[in-house]
Amino acid sequence: MATEEAPAQRAESKRSGLIGTLLKLPFVLLGIIAISILCSVSIEWLGIYFGWFSQPGSEHARQTMMSEMGYLDSQFTQSLLVSSPVEFATMIVNTCYQWLFVKSGIAAWAETGSGSEGWVGVVKTYLQAAMYVTLMTLTRCVILMLTAPLFILAGLVGFTDGLVSRDLRRFGAGRESAFIYHHAKRMVTPVFLTGWLIYLSLPFSIHPNLFLLPCALLFGLMIAIATSSFKKYL
Repeated sequence: MATEEAPAQRAESKRSGLIGTLLKLPFVLLGIIAISILCSVSIEWLGIYFGWFSQPGSEHARQTMMSEMGYLDSQFTQSLLVSSPVEFATMIVNTCYQWLFVKSGIAAWAETGSGSEGWVGVVKTYLQAAMYVTLMTLTRCVILMLTAPLFILAGLVGFTDGLVSRDLRRFGAGRESAFIYHHAKRMVTPVFLTGWLIYLSLPFSIHPNLFLLPCALLFGLMIAIATSSFKKYL
């Protein structure tokens, strides 16, 4: 009787675990965005304080933001998710800007007398840099949203390739390694989330393809390894 209940309990725990993962996913993504903004703002402030950037004050953050928006305008004119990606991205960024900085009065206070001297001018400079960095990070979030089909395609290719390799191992004399399977399976989510976190936190402008393509390739590779090393018999 206990042996008959065990498979049912395991199946129920798997279903509940999957549902819990799906429910936690939006909060995980929001946490990644918040951590990325904090990291980017901290790096930008350190760069201003120690003089890492050649541009004065918050100019480096503003130029980086403009470069990221330029990538969005020129490289993402078409998308599988929305019909007008540029208009969609502009609407998202403008809405966040209005709610975070305009309605709160932060933007008006930072722009009024931004060249003033003393500690007030310093605070306004750092605040402007934080505003530009936040908008830059939100722009990168939109880019990641528009490139989600790339990761889905990489995952499907990796899954298909892994199934073929698994069948070849099943019908041949291939060895089965639970060690490789569990470690590859454990690395899929960290590779996916860590790549996003690093891209969102970079303090300088970078073309999305230079980072997202290797990240998607590594993501698909981890899925292929995990699928190919899955146990021979269910």
